Amino acid sequence: MKNLLAPATLEFAITPNENARSAAEHADIIAEPGFGKHFTDHMVDICWSEWGGWHRPRVQPYGPISLDPAAAVLHYAQEIFEGLKAYRWADDSIWSFRPDANAARLQRSARRMALPELPTEYFIESLKQLIAIDGRWVPSAPETSLYIRPFMFAKEAFLGVRPAKKVNYYVIASPAGAYFHGGIEPLSIWLSTNYARAGKGGTGAAKTGGNYASSLVAQQEAYDHGCAQVLFLDSEEGKYLEELGGMNVVLVKKDGTLVTPASDSILEGITRDSILQLAEDRGHRVERRRVSIEEWREGAANGDIVEAFACGTAAVVTPIGLIKAEDFEIGSADARPGELTMSLRDELTGIQYGRVEDRHGWMLRLDA
Repeated sequence: MKNLLAPATLEFAITPNENARSAAEHADIIAEPGFGKHFTDHMVDICWSEWGGWHRPRVQPYGPISLDPAAAVLHYAQEIFEGLKAYRWADDSIWSFRPDANAARLQRSARRMALPELPTEYFIESLKQLIAIDGRWVPSAPETSLYIRPFMFAKEAFLGVRPAKKVNYYVIASPAGAYFHGGIEPLSIWLSTNYARAGKGGTGAAKTGGNYASSLVAQQEAYDHGCAQVLFLDSEEGKYLEELGGMNVVLVKKDGTLVTPASDSILEGITRDSILQLAEDRGHRVERRRVSIEEWREGAANGDIVEAFACGTAAVVTPIGLIKAEDFEIGSADARPGELTMSLRDELTGIQYGRVEDRHGWMLRLDA
């Protein structure tokens, strides 16, 4: 849904939170942030309507959102979101990684879910506005960041299957430590054969909550089998790799080739694409194609596939040690992280934290 009524600029109204956390409360949270447990003192809110376009941008105290019981999102799941991070560099400046790519993906998700497309400049400005008032929440300890969650949903109150005419866009943020409590150790993954994440022509390529809701029963199955994540196969033939419940998958062959599944029902991962670009910069061959679970199984057995990792905004890059299925296993729970996997992770995080040269111009300063 194109937004043809967007004003040239947005002037944000700022309402400071009179109940902002004290310095002591803030220090306690930053010391042990966890992931997605604590939130900053403010949030961004921008309205959209069919007749008024994007309007009434504001930064306001973080708190409950008032919804009519007939709000369309509650009945028809017309909702999308994004995820990115703000990083504090050694000089105390605050940066984000490829926010323009997140803005573009939010627009693609909006098109698929019949929501208005937020212009890239509004997306970037919403991040800057939040950082301007909540910059103290960006932690500085190693492997920490401020996780930023922009999201948009249908707020119009009506019962009827059609695109909503009133929508709101919000941005909230949460200080984050390491995604996995055990640190950077190879994951054990459960192979789901009973459930599919998304189907051909569905919403798999959009970052919408329904995709994640449908993955939860399979994720619980993974937990029941002692695994941290679940791997989905395609819905048509049930033999080609798709992605994990919340991350993309990459395999590394013994000749240095990186292979990642290609499908129109996979979310286009910004972290994955960045990692693959860094690999290509080093001269590695990259293949984006259909990959069967049997290819992985056979390749691991004969030594052709020597590493595997998962990647996404929250977890960055995490080695995969073991794939568990009903009647077979790939790899080992005792596997060590792959050399190339960790080298690429180090380079990517080095760029994000300002320790490694940003040759591609991926970083954008948010506090300037």
